[in-house]
Amino acid sequence: MAQIKAPRGTQDMLPANASKWEEVESTLLATAKAYGFREIRTPVFESTELFQRGVGDLTDVVQKEMYTFEDKGGRSITLRPEGTAGAVRAAVEHGLLNDALPLKLCYLTSCYRYEKPQAGRLREFHQFGVECLGTGEPIADAQLILFARRIFDAFGLENIHLELNSIGCPHCRENYYNALREYFSAHLETLCETCRGRLEKNPMRILDCKSPVCKEIAAQAPVILDYLCDECREHFETVKGYLDAAEVPYTVNPRIVRGLDYYTKTVFEFICDDIGAQGTVLGGGRYDGLVEELGGKSVPALGFAMGLERLLMVLEAKQYAFEGDAAPAIYFCNIGQNALRLSLSLCDELLADGFAADLDLMGRSLKAQMKYANKIGALFTAVIGDDDIAGDCIKIKNMRTGEVYESNVADFAENFENLVIQSTLFEGEVENNG
Repeated sequence: MAQIKAPRGTQDMLPANASKWEEVESTLLATAKAYGFREIRTPVFESTELFQRGVGDLTDVVQKEMYTFEDKGGRSITLRPEGTAGAVRAAVEHGLLNDALPLKLCYLTSCYRYEKPQAGRLREFHQFGVECLGTGEPIADAQLILFARRIFDAFGLENIHLELNSIGCPHCRENYYNALREYFSAHLETLCETCRGRLEKNPMRILDCKSPVCKEIAAQAPVILDYLCDECREHFETVKGYLDAAEVPYTVNPRIVRGLDYYTKTVFEFICDDIGAQGTVLGGGRYDGLVEELGGKSVPALGFAMGLERLLMVLEAKQYAFEGDAAPAIYFCNIGQNALRLSLSLCDELLADGFAADLDLMGRSLKAQMKYANKIGALFTAVIGDDDIAGDCIKIKNMRTGEVYESNVADFAENFENLVIQSTLFEGEVENNG
């Protein structure tokens, strides 16, 4: 029979990489917790209407990329293409915005978009995201950007730069839309079919088109910063002032619009030059109208998301030193069934005490067991045979130093714990004296 393979645009997370992902996710959640964000988990699929209303029915995500299907009840269901809409929906549905504000949420989630697979972006991809709901103050924008930068600091990443823009509010964007319509109307026949459809309803989406022809036309289009109302301009200048005070370098890029319709005012991206054209590692901004659009009360909000595949690409390009899988503290090598039974019992006792312990499950020879223990990096081995049981003496070998210790069966767990403590102290003394 033909071998079944993973669908195009997906990948298996194999054990060799799983520990890297676990390390990255733990760092992200720990950083979020330090900033007061609490984890939220939402369903992998939602009502299609959620993304049509939240993300925007003229975005590429909704028009071209969503995995949408009809369930057995005749309901239109979509696999989530991003994390914000689901998090806001949950906050509204469960009344989380009735508590003290701001509401700070974070999540690690899988997302799904039907697009051409590329480096760091698959059809099934993973995001870390944060949402801060309930504050419209510019200081919140600045702190969120500092939070994002802190993530890169946590991984020791330096060659990543911040680009910043404001796309205004619905009031000042109307004047900007008129200017864009006038400009792009002169190029109507040259624009792609999708952008011709965007011209009347949301011409700013043309600025985000991936078509080389549309990109070339958009390069000379009016910029939003020339059309900001007084409130939006003041907000943007205040955000920049906070960043300047915190000595955060940035570049104002008036072409950043982000790919989702819910953004307002501040938008930003962190970009790495070391992973090619798809260099955006983290993006976010403010979305002051989204909560109300999804049925909640009118409260401002902001957030960001980063692709974990992209982050892993950057870390590997920078040769980040992952800790890797922890080696077992001890591996039991056995000769005979009686020894195997005792090893199983002692192994389980050590596991209950919090040690990583393992034993032979393959019926290998003693030589092969020792070879395997060395391969997996076991710190200690215990060799048990019938004579050892009869003599109530189990030999424990330190695989780093070659030293051999002895213990009776009854006190094995306690003796092993003391041995580990002593060996750790000894290694520490060597390091300190060195």
